[in-house]
Amino acid sequence: MEENPVARAKSLAVSLLLAALSAALYFASSLSGWALRLENLYYDAWHRWAGQRFEPRHVVLVMIDDATLARYADTPLSFWTPHFAQAIETLRALETRLIVLDFLFSGSPERWLSRLGVTDLEAARRYDRPFRQALHGGDVFLAGFLVGEGKAVGDFILPTPDVLLALPSQDVAGHVGLANLELDADSVVRHYRRRLPIGEAAAAAGLPRYSLAGLVVRRESGAELDTLLRPITYVGPPGSFPFVSFARLLEPQAAQEASLKALLAGKVAIIGAGYAGMNDVHPTPYSNTVGAGNRLMSGPEIQANIIETELSGRSTRPAHRLLSATIVFLGAGLIALMFLQRGPFGALVIFAAYLAFVAGASYWAFRQAILLEAWQMQASPLLALALAGAGKLRRSERERRKLAQIFARYVSERVMHTLLSSGEMPALGGSRRDISVLFSDIRGFTTLSEQLAPEEVVEVLNAYFERACAVLLAEEATIDKFIGDAVMAEFGAPLDEPDHADRALRAALALQRTAQEFATWMASRFAGRELPPFAIGIGIHTGPAVVGNIGSARRMEYTAVGDTVNTASRLEGMTKTVGCPILISRSTFEALGDKKAYRFGHWHRLAVKGRRQAVEALEVWP
Repeated sequence: MEENPVARAKSLAVSLLLAALSAALYFASSLSGWALRLENLYYDAWHRWAGQRFEPRHVVLVMIDDATLARYADTPLSFWTPHFAQAIETLRALETRLIVLDFLFSGSPERWLSRLGVTDLEAARRYDRPFRQALHGGDVFLAGFLVGEGKAVGDFILPTPDVLLALPSQDVAGHVGLANLELDADSVVRHYRRRLPIGEAAAAAGLPRYSLAGLVVRRESGAELDTLLRPITYVGPPGSFPFVSFARLLEPQAAQEASLKALLAGKVAIIGAGYAGMNDVHPTPYSNTVGAGNRLMSGPEIQANIIETELSGRSTRPAHRLLSATIVFLGAGLIALMFLQRGPFGALVIFAAYLAFVAGASYWAFRQAILLEAWQMQASPLLALALAGAGKLRRSERERRKLAQIFARYVSERVMHTLLSSGEMPALGGSRRDISVLFSDIRGFTTLSEQLAPEEVVEVLNAYFERACAVLLAEEATIDKFIGDAVMAEFGAPLDEPDHADRALRAALALQRTAQEFATWMASRFAGRELPPFAIGIGIHTGPAVVGNIGSARRMEYTAVGDTVNTASRLEGMTKTVGCPILISRSTFEALGDKKAYRFGHWHRLAVKGRRQAVEALEVWP
């Protein structure tokens, strides 16, 4: 049944309140970051779903792969500095933009030879000289690591002093980048810093403070950098970057190879390890891909993604919280309003559509390098749904109690149960419907009252009405009221009963039998009092009436009003005139189902008070 305007306005106001609470919950969860791990479930899924997001244009990987190791299997990596020198010179000839060595040169051939007892130190220096000269030429960044808080030299793992002395102007901070990878709480690499938060004393001493990506940014912009955590805009899963085998750069004609120049010219070349069995691999959002195993990414490729993020201008940025909160507000408000006005099923349909919309919007935003907090946006309207459900349950229980208070005295247990279980409240303002109205009163009640004491009159009425109500309720009647010795009952309200005319007539016949039995009781109870015989008259009329809670704000009762009620009352009064126990109107007769089940008498055209036209009435006999 439709809500009235006041109820609709109240539902709207409650929905707006719940929507505001949901938006506030979103703001609180977003600012606190408590749901970050859950948010990462979506963030990582979008990475895996999207695959390769774009083509890298600024970074190329130069990997020491298994083929390179096999070619130089007899030379330990610590003695590869001549190979690095040759690779650097080849890259310069190919016009690379910058060279990043993602290796930690913590030892040098000169030091190793000294430990092995080689006395010709000049020969050892000559062995390592090409590498130092290559570093001194500039445009080469080396890797270091921060292992402590960054307050003293001991908190850093740096290239060997022989290497650091070869840097241009011996500028360690300007040529050594900290290759530390930022791990989230779940040990996945999703963020990076341009500058690491090291101590002021260490910074003043010229120790490294920028990340490898930070050195590139500083080289390009010359600006001082902050220590903020930034999301990495990954190009794609492992293997998304173009790479060149390190061994290929050591080929005699590599510097003149056109295909290499096309690949490397103007790019940042990151030289790193990519052979089997290395430990420099890390979990990223692409890890644990279903059906593809644990796809870890090498450290050099993560550095490539970070540098590509900076040089491509594709920095991932969060969506404005006000926009997200507005979406939450609208979604939660609509869900709550649907719940309050249409029930849980409609609200769940809207909620499912909202979840799908937010997930789709989050994925679309991800493709545009925008972070939309999908999980928190989806979870926040649950508050509105829960509170709306609790409120509706409380209101429903309140209405059930109110309904029980209204109808428990008037209707049968079956009707009461049906009303309560239907979840629909009758219109308390009154509704128009077709019903059958029955009036019954006691014949000669005035004379009877004169011969009995007041207490005995009450006793008689209570005893009779107890029996009469049982008969009426057996036919699902709504007992409207008692008027002195009269009873008014409706059939077909508050529940629609298609056979309400038959129910009314069956109840009238049962009342007649009850009256005959009660007459025996009266004769026994008041033996020797010479009371008039106990008898009743009954009138029934079928037609439209307004049925509902009618009255004032202070006192209302469930009743029926209209000409149908007045006509039934007049027919009951005419039973004395025509001398029969039951009179029914033409409309009641036509509404009966099986007319052969009853014993009818004569038709009468009766002029009744309050009506201009005569009423056709039919006698019915027990």
